[in-house]
Amino acid sequence: MDEPAPTIPPMFDPRTFTAEFDREHGVTEADWLATLRGAVGAHPLQLGDRQAAVNIGETGRLDLCWQVLPPRRIALVQMPRMAVAYRFTGVAAAERAAFLRYFDLFMQRGGG
Repeated sequence: MDEPAPTIPPMFDPRTFTAEFDREHGVTEADWLATLRGAVGAHPLQLGDRQAAVNIGETGRLDLCWQVLPPRRIALVQMPRMAVAYRFTGVAAAERAAFLRYFDLFMQRGGG
């Protein structure tokens, strides 16, 4: 009997990593900058004023642009927030997925 092909969980399916998306991160800008260099791995990183460019492969690129948001407050707890825009150019879906898997694991904070 043939076994059905395994399904790829949506979080690891390359088709879910679109070329452009926005995320909210629960981190201060100082922590973001301190972690960003490691999160891009061996890829060259150029930092600007609340923006960064990451070279991926021969001609690919990820442009990041962020802004600090007011903290989220839940009762007495206050959590920092940043809005980050991700824009890939010239990076295939599978390559985006591989990059983001590493990036997300490196940026992960406090569990999961």
